[in-house]
Amino acid sequence: MAEQEKSEIQKLKDTLFYEQKNGAKTYTAAQTKQADAYCEAYKSFLDEAKMEREAVTYAVRTAQTKGFVAFEKGKQYQPGDKVYTVNRGKAAIFAVFGTKPMAEGVRMTAAHIDSPRLDLKQSPLYEDNDIALFKTHYYGGIKKYQWTTIPLALHGVLVKKDGTVLHVRIGEDAGDPLFCVTDLLPHLAKEQMKKPMTAFDAEKLNVIIGSRPFKDDKESDLVKLNILHLLNEKYGVTEADFLSAELAMVPAFKAADIGFDRSMIGSYGHDDRVCAYTSFTALLDTDLPAYTSVCVLADKEEIGSEGSTGLQSAFLAYFIADLAKPYGLDGRDVLTASKCLSADVNAAFDPTYPEVMEKKNASFINHGVVLSKFTGHGGKYDTNDASAEFTAEVIRLLDNNDIIWHMAELGKVDEGGGGTVAKYIGDLNVDVIDVGVPVLSMHAPFELVSKIDVYETYKAFVAFFKADAQA
Repeated sequence: MAEQEKSEIQKLKDTLFYEQKNGAKTYTAAQTKQADAYCEAYKSFLDEAKMEREAVTYAVRTAQTKGFVAFEKGKQYQPGDKVYTVNRGKAAIFAVFGTKPMAEGVRMTAAHIDSPRLDLKQSPLYEDNDIALFKTHYYGGIKKYQWTTIPLALHGVLVKKDGTVLHVRIGEDAGDPLFCVTDLLPHLAKEQMKKPMTAFDAEKLNVIIGSRPFKDDKESDLVKLNILHLLNEKYGVTEADFLSAELAMVPAFKAADIGFDRSMIGSYGHDDRVCAYTSFTALLDTDLPAYTSVCVLADKEEIGSEGSTGLQSAFLAYFIADLAKPYGLDGRDVLTASKCLSADVNAAFDPTYPEVMEKKNASFINHGVVLSKFTGHGGKYDTNDASAEFTAEVIRLLDNNDIIWHMAELGKVDEGGGGTVAKYIGDLNVDVIDVGVPVLSMHAPFELVSKIDVYETYKAFVAFFKADAQA
């Protein structure tokens, strides 16, 4: 009798309680193999695309192999047509035309392809006590001390006086030199170690780039001269060319499997290239959607989505207006009928630092794609807060496609917070919710994600793009 009663209680619990699923406990061997295979290609993308320009180049090249062509304003496209447009080399939009009328809106994902890094100052090169260094200005939210004593690579572009654009990538290939920010030895760091982490001086994030002089004589700045001589021989540039350059130091780490079980990926730039890659490849695998499907890869999210290539600019709204015009529609009407998944990461629960998380509302490694109804900070400031109706619609979509998912917010209330591009999509009168991958050590030079979570996120974007399509 007791066993029967317990069974009935358990049935009731199963019906009424919400319980997160751990994908690592439920995945079959075949599913694990699929996730691992998908993530091998993702790791290659991470190694190739450490800057937004590189991510755009990768995406355009890959899309072209799948039949995407440059978008033409004023042209009416047919269902299944695939187009792309690039904004200043640092942001891009890809679209597959659907069978439903444009008046019914589009289905969008929006991810960002920039990550925290050390940008070079406009006049970066100097010499001090026979050592040549670059001055840097950090980009995005970082813990400054994490960027000392790690191998760094130089990425970006230089524009010569004749207008020639040089793509710089030093420190990634075998045999390339690497670069480094130094730190004090603990034996002499008594005073430094008394300071809080926030007191780390940004002006000390100087990168060592050489120590050999051009030649042995009494002239000054000979190490600096030698560096410039080497750069001039290789690239034909002078010091003045740095003034207009976009150059940055990024971690030289390669993406790698983490753990004896190889269940995770360690890399620079999971935030947010993990969501950029999963949403982009989901669109590539969408041939004839019901709704016109759009994947946005944006720049500048880490500094507030500012500027012409960030999502506070009008480039997305202009693109939708250009899609709508050939059909006699206003872009604002198409946007109003549209829906979007803001493809961005959330902070995974870290058992070493449990005090900043509220477990019932945290995201977890291996628990699949994470939905964040809102981000922001404090009393939900600086955030989009998705409606109950749209949140429920996305949950139904995930459940109907057997996708492992869970819901989370970004840490305890008043503990801190952060933002995504969702609020800028919401400003366009579009239904939007954050959907992405849980990340450990977010914004560190080396972040961790679960392969299962990456794959489930890809599946979620596929389901979103293919919703209501004919089988």
